[in-house]
Amino acid sequence: MIKLIIDKKTVEVEKGTTILQAAKNIGIHIPTLCYMNLGDLNIENKPGGCRVCVVEVDGRRNLAPACATDCAEGMVVHTHSIRVLNARKTVVQLILSDHPFDCLICAKSGNCELQDLAHKLGIREIPYQGEQSTYREDTSPAIIRDVDKCIMCRRCEVMCNEVQTVGVLSAINRGFQSVVAPAFEMNLDHSVCTYCGQCVNVCPTGALTEVDHTNQLINDLADPGKTVIVQTAPAVRAALGEEFGMEPGTLVTGKMAAALRELGFDYVFDTDFAADLTIMEEGTELLDRLSKHLNGDTNVHLPILTSCCPAWVKFFEHQFPEMKDIPSTARSPQQMFGAIAKTYFADKINVDRKKLVVVSIMPCVAKKYECSRDEFKVDGNPDVDYSISTRELANLIKQANIDFLGLEDADFDNPMGESTGASVIFGTTGGVIEAAVRTAYEVHTQKELPKVDFEELRGMEGIRSATIDFDGLPISIGIAHGLGNARKLLEDIKAGKSQYHAIEIMACPGGCIGGGGQPYIHGDTSILKARQKAIYQEDAQKTIRKSHENKYVQKLYEEFLGKPMSEKAHHLLHTHYFDRKKEVFID
Repeated sequence: MIKLIIDKKTVEVEKGTTILQAAKNIGIHIPTLCYMNLGDLNIENKPGGCRVCVVEVDGRRNLAPACATDCAEGMVVHTHSIRVLNARKTVVQLILSDHPFDCLICAKSGNCELQDLAHKLGIREIPYQGEQSTYREDTSPAIIRDVDKCIMCRRCEVMCNEVQTVGVLSAINRGFQSVVAPAFEMNLDHSVCTYCGQCVNVCPTGALTEVDHTNQLINDLADPGKTVIVQTAPAVRAALGEEFGMEPGTLVTGKMAAALRELGFDYVFDTDFAADLTIMEEGTELLDRLSKHLNGDTNVHLPILTSCCPAWVKFFEHQFPEMKDIPSTARSPQQMFGAIAKTYFADKINVDRKKLVVVSIMPCVAKKYECSRDEFKVDGNPDVDYSISTRELANLIKQANIDFLGLEDADFDNPMGESTGASVIFGTTGGVIEAAVRTAYEVHTQKELPKVDFEELRGMEGIRSATIDFDGLPISIGIAHGLGNARKLLEDIKAGKSQYHAIEIMACPGGCIGGGGQPYIHGDTSILKARQKAIYQEDAQKTIRKSHENKYVQKLYEEFLGKPMSEKAHHLLHTHYFDRKKEVFID
């Protein structure tokens, strides 16, 4: 342990602790820009690039960056001396001198760390005038790069390269022209970007934002010639309340449904219905592969990998295309919902699919990209027209002046609003495979589960494993969240080292609860854990907790699909994957 003095307060910390961390331990706030809290991700983060967090250390000639300077025995630190305050103000003024002044129309206005910092430092003028760097805007199906607003903090680079191991973003060029961008300044949609949106989550300014579909939605809702329906993902209900001042982990399922009705949607449905449908298809596919494998079929690909996450799908299409036959062919719940809505449900209400607008509310930025994939279109008309994030929904509710906190709880519409507890837990890491196990066990054994909760599949560790006893048949299961952890499991499979029968993978830390479209948490993993707790709480409160017991899903098979993995089900609810290595090119 090391003893030091910070602002006349004695503090004792472990060796290797930074001044920034030590100050935080005793309630002293030091402003930062390039530093970000990576929570439990075990990634060393001592950037020291922006110099906003500089402090004065007795005996040291120059100011020290608190985020990159380790504490030393007997150190005396001053975090807010006049010299420090003047240096910070100068640094931020220099950053602002090369920054656009379009705060009124910036997507991050009100949630911009640079804006907040300028306000806290009392900056009212920019004394440094001169040329400003300008770059072209890059718009992809999911993410917009407005590089004029990049402050070179390089948080996105750490997230993309160190945490997600995707390797799209890095600092390029030198001097005044230096910028964070894909290699050779190619567009995001020409790169190996997965659109997971974790770069958006950590960007302190408006340099990286999601593509906003709220204006398009307002226009559709105002069009009397269109029937507009909405589906809501399970993770949204565990986080939306945070945008209205509620404690993290507060479930707002009923208020969310009521708010969507107030906005004017013709039908308010739940993606959880399609999650139950996903389990019927994916669980049947799992049992089919296992049966063939146990009977000696050497052409069967195991382990089977879950396929609900579009960022994860794009990741393996780019980086492991030789393994594209291993994941389940089941579409994500979002896309299953869209396919059923524009066939089965459209027929029920007698509406042409081109007049039916299907909107999804997702915790995910990659879902915007998934909507645009050509294989999910019929004659150019997408199964899901577009997706809006949890943040976008919150902004829309505020624009509509809806008193969210005062809303009475409402229910979803039927038939595509009924769901089970198994579908709710899709929103957290481990939830998809637990839902699959609940159904696969009973279908395989023809026996009722002795317990519905599989605690051994839960948790927040990046990579987890468990063996589930299917009445004498041991099923080995792997779980990974975060693409860096997914890479490790894929490399084991590629090397022939994997012993798993099934693996669940989610691209974002924590799964969908930590998605790129959720309210910003700035690395606070306690918020992720609170959201996860809420997801399991809703599952426990459900009367029916197994996907195969959803009566509306049963009715869908009876009236329309026939049975899981039938020809019609395969056409509407399954997909195929692509080798995208050849798609990456330089503009």
